[in-house]
Amino acid sequence: MKYIIHLLFMSLLALSNSAFSDDSPVEFKNDSDKERYEALLEEIRCLVCQNQSLSDSNAELAQDLRKEVYDMINTGKDDNEITQFLVERYGDFVLYRPPLKGNTWLLWFGPFLLLLIASISAVMIIRKQKHSEGTITEIDKEQEARLAALLNETEGDNK
Repeated sequence: MKYIIHLLFMSLLALSNSAFSDDSPVEFKNDSDKERYEALLEEIRCLVCQNQSLSDSNAELAQDLRKEVYDMINTGKDDNEITQFLVERYGDFVLYRPPLKGNTWLLWFGPFLLLLIASISAVMIIRKQKHSEGTITEIDKEQEARLAALLNETEGDNK
């Protein structure tokens, strides 16, 4: 029985090694390559997390992409070649600042369009409220006049 528990424990321990990431630190020949690497990782979006850059993500795909960027920098590719490779492979979504194209104009101008729509809606609602407040005041004056007339009639009847 002790042998089976020991075997089970060793099996679980062996399987748990695969849960750890293989994200080893990278070393470059010079500091400029390291700075380029870090800058590129900040500009590239993790496709799994989608709200994190490659440098922030712990996803396996992010680790693979970090290694790919590292390898491309070491082979002498410039930043444009690296980003072009990633865009061809994963689309414009991989970049935090996608280029202005026909299919990305909504990403660039969408927030301004929403702000314009919200501003126009707010102005229309405010104008409508002011107009309806004026109408209510006029109705109240008419009702006040009727009430006064009714009161005068009832006072005349009581005398």
